[in-house]
Amino acid sequence: MDLDKFKVHGEPLIYGAMVSIALATIGILVGLTYFKKWGYLWREWLTTVDHKKIGVMYILAALLMLFRGGVDAMMMRLQTAAPEMKFLDAQHYNEVFTTHGLIMILFMAMPFIIGLMNVIIPLQIGARDVAFPRLNAVSFWLFFMGAMLLNISFVIGGSPDAGWSAYFPLASLEFSPTVGNNYYSLALQISGIGTLITGVNFIVTILKMRAPGMKLMKMPMFTWSVLITNVIIVFAFPVLTVALALMMFDRLFGSQFFTMANGGMDMLWANLFWVWGHPEVYIVILPAFGIYSEIIATFSKKNLYGYTSMVFSMLIISLLSFLVWAHHFYTMGQGAMVNSFFSITTMAIAVPTGVKIFNWLFTLRKGRITFTTPMLYTLAFIPIFTIGGVTGVMLAMASADYQYHNTMFLVAHFHYVLIPGAVFAVIAGFHYWFPKVFGFRLNERLGKHSFWWIVISFNVTFFPLFFLGLMGMTRRTYTYSEESGFGPLNMLSFVGAVGLAIGFLLLVYNIYWSTRYMPRDTTSDPWDGRTLEWATHSPMPVYNFAIVPTVQTRDALWSAKQDNIPLYDDKKITKIHMPSNTGKPFILGVIFFILGFSLVFSLWIPAILSGIGVIVMLAFMSFDRDHGYYISAEEVIATEKKLKRGETV
Repeated sequence: MDLDKFKVHGEPLIYGAMVSIALATIGILVGLTYFKKWGYLWREWLTTVDHKKIGVMYILAALLMLFRGGVDAMMMRLQTAAPEMKFLDAQHYNEVFTTHGLIMILFMAMPFIIGLMNVIIPLQIGARDVAFPRLNAVSFWLFFMGAMLLNISFVIGGSPDAGWSAYFPLASLEFSPTVGNNYYSLALQISGIGTLITGVNFIVTILKMRAPGMKLMKMPMFTWSVLITNVIIVFAFPVLTVALALMMFDRLFGSQFFTMANGGMDMLWANLFWVWGHPEVYIVILPAFGIYSEIIATFSKKNLYGYTSMVFSMLIISLLSFLVWAHHFYTMGQGAMVNSFFSITTMAIAVPTGVKIFNWLFTLRKGRITFTTPMLYTLAFIPIFTIGGVTGVMLAMASADYQYHNTMFLVAHFHYVLIPGAVFAVIAGFHYWFPKVFGFRLNERLGKHSFWWIVISFNVTFFPLFFLGLMGMTRRTYTYSEESGFGPLNMLSFVGAVGLAIGFLLLVYNIYWSTRYMPRDTTSDPWDGRTLEWATHSPMPVYNFAIVPTVQTRDALWSAKQDNIPLYDDKKITKIHMPSNTGKPFILGVIFFILGFSLVFSLWIPAILSGIGVIVMLAFMSFDRDHGYYISAEEVIATEKKLKRGETV
């Protein structure tokens, strides 16, 4: 065995990362042992099938990935802050911008969205868990192991370096002979399978487990956005899975799917990637629209304006998202007719998005607005996202895109779409639903300080990139000459990036400070909410609702509070069936990790053994006859009494 292929040489930053990872791992192991928390960790978290705890684990993983992706971003901004900088060499810079894109989109934004989805959707529809709780645990552990597999590439073997879109032939063995792009294909496959399972799980949950009386057009807007998003996942992610499998065959077994010879076609990869890649944008944006809709309605004290048009606009966006992929490569020679078609569909998708903007504005009109931290992020989203949308229409014009393409103008555009459209949304949702999960609110003063740092610094960071792009600076450039004139705006962008880092550090400090000092909420409804998640205790019991509510209006809880419409037809508490915890999903995830790592380095014997292990574990789980357990009515009543007194259970 050639041990050199496991090593990453030459960069002090990498050696520092190795040391920090080792020290952090040792610290965690020592802490768990010293405080005797191994049993607690296994019973309460590693084996859980509770949708709320799985959601919390998704969000914790997303916050960790936000830190990792943020460090990558800071390194890129520092490297380009001044001409001829030597902070990163070209190869390291390529690896950093590749992993930054992958981590922020697939391992930060998506798990944050899926985490909020896990926590809130069963509560919003009046369910006690998701349709398939154990599959939900499998989804999380596959995502997590895929994320860990990608992250260890930084210190073992080398990170992928062909960009987050991994275009061929650049991603082929000929031009990327290290194992970095093996990590890319296998880590994304493993996590992508978990995401696909999530899609199926939540479609079934929403369609089959809604509370009595909750027809489709009475669902909360966040639930609608999640349903449509998961339909997109089910159609889009198989394309990515197939593309990654073909990439793996090319790199590990010498096949010729994406080569430029022997019948291969490098453009096949570009088409497959973006057939998944553009719907992926809406997989993170549509739930964000749902989050903003909930927040605007709550803090305006109004029904959401144009509910039906909001639903249909999301349906139209989901359909059009599969008809715009070629706008990512207008310049690659597919001809005027094809470019014109995709230019029209790309501009058309702005129409239903514009409908939603006006729906939110009309909801705000004459509302009794409360300027909480979640509401501030929502209000900031509207104008900033509109800038992203308008520049997107500029890029949609194929002839103009020949000038904009692969410049910093494009980088500015997609950050103006994805940061307000996804990052602001998950932070707003995090603040909004935090008291529902943990029983206390995050500090509003610290939250608003963090908000202003993040929003102002975001614009300082990315608005100059529009001008740099128009000046001719190409994206993925690791250095430039002083004569180019790019230096001042790049330095301004770096200053903004420092401000963004301060804003996110304030968010982390807010979590710490609030955990220690904020008063505990005993009302279960701190925001005077409108939907069913605020009708149960904070934090929630394992069964969510002692009695499943009955829905008669769209905003069921608001109607119950304002119009005295009863939430419960039958007030008798009966025994409740719940799924049992199991360690099998965690074990399956570990085996998948070993399989992926073995294939990255072509370690065929461990790969074969772990592949057999995956099959055996799947078969073992398929024939599992554990049908869960019942919580007796007496135990439910006792728990409800404790929660009403503000006691923990």
